[in-house]
Amino acid sequence: MLSVFASAALRSSVVARLRAAGCVFAEDEARVLLAAAATPADLAVMVRARAEGRPLEHVVGWAEFAGLRIAVDPGVFVPRRRSEFLAATATELTGPGAVVVDLCCGSGALGAAVAAAAAHPVELYAADVDPVAVRCARRNLTGPGAPVFEGDLFVALPAALRGRIDVLLANVPYVPSADIALLPTEARLHEARPALDGGADGLDVLRRVAAEAPHWLAPGGSLLFETSERQTPTALAVARAAGLDAVDAWCEDLDATVVTATLR
Repeated sequence: MLSVFASAALRSSVVARLRAAGCVFAEDEARVLLAAAATPADLAVMVRARAEGRPLEHVVGWAEFAGLRIAVDPGVFVPRRRSEFLAATATELTGPGAVVVDLCCGSGALGAAVAAAAAHPVELYAADVDPVAVRCARRNLTGPGAPVFEGDLFVALPAALRGRIDVLLANVPYVPSADIALLPTEARLHEARPALDGGADGLDVLRRVAAEAPHWLAPGGSLLFETSERQTPTALAVARAAGLDAVDAWCEDLDATVVTATLR
């Protein structure tokens, strides 16, 4: 860790390099890099990688999410701060012994946040189609009763979970395919496309999840997912067409929209 010993000149040099590369929060990122680097050589490698456009979280190997340090391996979707609203909304629905599933889990950040914040222990499972993400999530969900499965959506889950899930988190990709080219370079080039691309209108994966969710939810259980403001009316219609009671909520601070779709 260099931050304690770093000179003002070194700090300024790192900030200047990051600013020149277009990093908007150069000062904050410099502090993270200085704290993460064990040696000046490590720091030089990290600064170069960040300046070349790699996500900061991939460079240092972790992201801060809901007060937790989440391991994030290269290529894995970086948990966004706005998704803390999804985790908080899900946490409110977790009672004692609740069965929680983090579908399309990526790094497992949502499941880890809910398990950490819930007032009572939960029975947590996670799944993702990407083997790289699955390996990463297994590092973050190390507690007993938190297995991470590899496979396409519900196919990955044990059949014993059918009809038992109280809280189904599904942070499905929801960027329309045509908009992928408009994403920041660090996301477009360094995160797995299946974690971003939601099809023509951004809701293809959601349709698949919503159609199957009633078979997996317990009575009164809820599917929760994030969507954009412009997609909300269609996303609500998709959930309702699957037989779920769906409502949306918006967090102004995080500019995040979450839909909660409940099986009655």
